Amino acid sequence: MDASEVLVELSRLSSLRNKKGMARYRINIETAYGVPVKEIRVLAKRIMTNHKLALQLWNSGIHEARILATIIADPQKTTKTLLNNWVKDINSWDLCDQTCNNLIAKTRHAHDLSLKWSRSKKEFTKRAGFSTMAALAVHDKNSPDEKFVEYLDRISVESNDGRNFVKKSVNWALRQIGKRNRNLNRLAIDCANSILESKESSAKWIARNALKELTSHRLKFN
Repeated sequence: MDASEVLVELSRLSSLRNKKGMARYRINIETAYGVPVKEIRVLAKRIMTNHKLALQLWNSGIHEARILATIIADPQKTTKTLLNNWVKDINSWDLCDQTCNNLIAKTRHAHDLSLKWSRSKKEFTKRAGFSTMAALAVHDKNSPDEKFVEYLDRISVESNDGRNFVKKSVNWALRQIGKRNRNLNRLAIDCANSILESKESSAKWIARNALKELTSHRLKFN
């Protein structure tokens, strides 16, 4: 399939009802067709990895085409320059998180970019930094704890950012790191308790919400 054929297929799968549902979840639907993610993933399986097509689909500007691009792009061919350019285009929390989970966390640039983006003043770029940290905490099985301790330092510093899409990603990263193993659980709880001392309401929410999960008796480690 070429890019034009894929866009026709996505248009065929469009749903006004789903588009309205996306809007209720505060997803930017300005360029969206209203295609459920599960349908996008079915289409991605048919296409398989196709980096050239991924670039074309991202450049189309269509919301679902960009999500599809993150699935079929080749992590080995994905450069830092490309990711720095793509993150500038992100204008919705779902596209941000799909990009981080589907692609960025699978590249060799994930660690460096997550730290860089976590310092950004742009809301979705900053979210991408912490969403990538969360994805790495789940999927990067081989990295040492020290890598995630560095993330906890960034979480502590940025926990006062009250912007909704930032604070939720900071909270997400904190919880995922704290669920990685027993040692990081202890360190994440310490981090949350430290954040709890902040006067900022956003920081207190991040800490309290994380502690509820990280101290749960249901959380067990091997």
